[in-house]
Amino acid sequence: MRIGELAEATGATVRAIRYYEEQGLLRPERTASGQRVYTRDDVDQVLWIRAMLENGLPSRAIVKLRRCNSADEVTPEQRAVIYEEHARIEAEYRAIAATKDRFATMLAFIGDGPGRPG
Repeated sequence: MRIGELAEATGATVRAIRYYEEQGLLRPERTASGQRVYTRDDVDQVLWIRAMLENGLPSRAIVKLRRCNSADEVTPEQRAVIYEEHARIEAEYRAIAATKDRFATMLAFIGDGPGRPG
């Protein structure tokens, strides 16, 4: 299949698919004339990439991972990437929660508690 068909099959944009290739996340076959040819496995790969992105993993982390069918297939290096990304997201969450608390304090200060319109 061609890139447009892959985009349609996965819901990804052609631009996103090209980005995945640039990042080393997708490696399509090429015809003698250099045209990209995608397979059913590429459809599964793009769907997996999109799921990882939706879970908050950046492409630089995803490139270090691979699709696994069971936890037994996960390498220690892959586990380390997942733990690192989990720690990163936890830190982001704590920072956002602290900002939310500061805003709640400001709202209380001006007499507009949560749920009260400004």
